[in-house]
Amino acid sequence: MKSDTDTDTDTDTDGAAKQAVLNRLRRAQGQLTAVISMVESDRDCKDVVTQLAAVSRALDRAGFKIIASRMRECLTAPEDGGTPEMNADELEKLFLSLA
Repeated sequence: MKSDTDTDTDTDTDGAAKQAVLNRLRRAQGQLTAVISMVESDRDCKDVVTQLAAVSRALDRAGFKIIASRMRECLTAPEDGGTPEMNADELEKLFLSLA
């Protein structure tokens, strides 16, 4: 059974993980806006592709962060005795979809 302290810690951890994902997604959004502007301005192909690769990496990292922060919860049954959201094979498939 979890104590109130455990619940607070879980909530803090979940909030920090969510904020980290949001920060990564906002960074990717800014980078994508820059790519669009670069294309509209007919910038050098190398610069556009370099920036586009940065967007892709930022999105990948956000996806990996989501999966990493939820891995334990996805693989364990909820406290109410229900079934896990995902089994190990489903989680692996989701993880590999980002690779």
